[in-house]
Amino acid sequence: MVAVGDEVSTGVARRIALSAQGFGEAHQPGDARWAIRRAGVLQLDSVNVLCRSHYLPVYARVGDYPRARLDELSWGAERELFEYFWGHKAALIPLTNYPLMRWRMRAAERQVWDEELSPDVSAPWSVVAGMRRLTAERPGYVDQVLQLVAERGPLTAGEASPDGVRRKRTDPDPDPTTGKMWNWQDAKIAIEYLFCTGRVTIAGRRHFERIYDLTERVLPAAVLDAPEPTAAEARRELVRIAARGLGIGTLRELCGGTGQAHFPLPAATGREVVGELVEAGELVPVRVEGVKQQSYRWHEATDRPVDARALLSPFDPLIWNRDRTQRLFDFFYRISIYTPAPQRVHGYYVLPFLLGDQLVARVDLKSDRQASTLVVPTLTPEPGAPDLTGPLAAELHQLATWLNLDHIQVTATSPAAKALTRHL
Repeated sequence: MVAVGDEVSTGVARRIALSAQGFGEAHQPGDARWAIRRAGVLQLDSVNVLCRSHYLPVYARVGDYPRARLDELSWGAERELFEYFWGHKAALIPLTNYPLMRWRMRAAERQVWDEELSPDVSAPWSVVAGMRRLTAERPGYVDQVLQLVAERGPLTAGEASPDGVRRKRTDPDPDPTTGKMWNWQDAKIAIEYLFCTGRVTIAGRRHFERIYDLTERVLPAAVLDAPEPTAAEARRELVRIAARGLGIGTLRELCGGTGQAHFPLPAATGREVVGELVEAGELVPVRVEGVKQQSYRWHEATDRPVDARALLSPFDPLIWNRDRTQRLFDFFYRISIYTPAPQRVHGYYVLPFLLGDQLVARVDLKSDRQASTLVVPTLTPEPGAPDLTGPLAAELHQLATWLNLDHIQVTATSPAAKALTRHL
């Protein structure tokens, strides 16, 4: 038991983090629901070079499971997840957490009209800037889009334009800070605003493109009619969820700035919420070896041996905070999909390989679906890593089977890759 103020070694903190995410814990093989509960949230990403990222954290925790099962839980008749923003990330979140997001939906609506911006920043800046332009240029347009969804939904953003008018890419961007990638059509801006504010939601995906419909036609009435917590209550519960998912973390990791935390809150609000949970005994202040900032352990977090084997998505909740990953695992990791090819060191779609309780290698992977082949273009073990040939070969065989790929091809040429080829 870790007492208040105790120093926790990096190894203990690492095992607590892994255990909090379900690694090394007994479970039923293929139990997607269990994996989702332990991961807490599944980040969505459009890159499909291996497979869609949200499938991978479930696979990493429970092994072979039908991806169609996750589709059903996300967008089917047995829906248990909904899409919204987890921090700044598009994510699949358990339906039980929907009431906790309602204050964010109202904050998103206020944000569009607040010139100084609410500290509860909820809507993407592309939506905020776009809505301010639409309100001036096309008053009533958002209501027309909502009416079209009500009459004809579910619809994609491209189908939601009430008049078919399209902006040209040569049209001036009213706010250059949004960047060219946010030069959305007006219907896309309007429907994303309606999504941020909760009036429409994601009914499904078509070739990964969002399909929108009225929220009351998509989500169960029991969820929509559930009592709504106050903003303060919702924030406390969201930090609890983050703490359970992290096991141990700093204030910044629990609820700090965008890109660092499970759920970002304004600095003063975050400190207040964490202080309340410390006072209640739910968070235990500790010091983690090598970490200057105060850390907090979830009161139910456990330190136990972890003997895991998994290839981790770049967007897995265990490693999406890259600074925390480096502190806990001594593993410097950056995603390379946005890096120009000549500057890539470890490949394009690089997955850390978890073995035992350590990250021991970077494995670049690709699904060549036409050739039914799992391709390994690059393999980079960590300095001093144990021989990973056998465990990695077994993991690749299992992954190829899960992805319905018949072959494995190692095109990497490093010594470790050559040993892997011989083993395979």
